[in-house]
Amino acid sequence: MSVLPEVLAANETYAAGFGDLGSLALPPARHFAILTCMDARLDPAKYAGLSEGDAHVIRNAGGRASDDAIRSLVISYKLLGTAEFFVVHHTECGMEFFTDDVMRGLLASSLETAALGEDGFHDVGTGPGSTEGAYVDWLTIADADQAVVDDVTRIRNHPLVPAGIPVYGYVYDVKSGRLVEVEAATSIGAAQ
Repeated sequence: MSVLPEVLAANETYAAGFGDLGSLALPPARHFAILTCMDARLDPAKYAGLSEGDAHVIRNAGGRASDDAIRSLVISYKLLGTAEFFVVHHTECGMEFFTDDVMRGLLASSLETAALGEDGFHDVGTGPGSTEGAYVDWLTIADADQAVVDDVTRIRNHPLVPAGIPVYGYVYDVKSGRLVEVEAATSIGAAQ
């Protein structure tokens, strides 16, 4: 059964109380951006105290500093005035449960949803699959803290990101709701 009716009903309720939100300015009011994971357990509005219009939130699998995430960060500061960036990964991230080779193998077997068991993901589909997954860097994570360091370093060293924008690194703990600083990342990301 589709969730479409639920989503549309929720939107009707939201729109009915929309009020003055339609007059929010285009640039984020608090002048910062968060790059974080798409994991449904993370709610950046709650863990960072955001309201509509406060900040840019860029989400992808793992919260990784992919080319597209950096593109969004560059647009965020260059055109819309953000002055600080946060990279927020999290504990128990699904990107830690597989490797590029595993993902490529799963996709080659079938395009149906895989199952997660005690030994990791395994394919339960009947096929057909596709070998196109071989051309994608899935940006998997072996160590959450190191991935934050890597992503902050990539952003800090990117030629389109000004040295004066600080880039902070954190891991969100899905068990406590706390942001835990990755000091090595924040040190690398310090404004220069």
